[in-house]
Amino acid sequence: MQKIDTVQEFEQLSETNSRFFFMKHSLTCPVSSNAFNEYQSFLNKSEEDGYYLAVQESRELSKHIGEKYGIKHESPQAFLFIEGKPGWNASHWNITENALNKL
Repeated sequence: MQKIDTVQEFEQLSETNSRFFFMKHSLTCPVSSNAFNEYQSFLNKSEEDGYYLAVQESRELSKHIGEKYGIKHESPQAFLFIEGKPGWNASHWNITENALNKL
């Protein structure tokens, strides 16, 4: 799992990877901490590529994703990007290892 901090890094990631998971994570929210643990557990057991941002440190990128794809910002929020577009997203308690395994 790799941290992405800038719009430029995200755009390059999106252009060079046909499928990847991405999570918006809050460093201060207990719900986000739980979702992040589920996300990490999923990635540790799979062959999928996974990335994340910390909302408090990457507000510009978080805002960019919401505006570019027309998806209301939530935190925590997880996405599966396919061919440069979100094919799935979920937030809060819906981010579970089990839910991610079904994708």
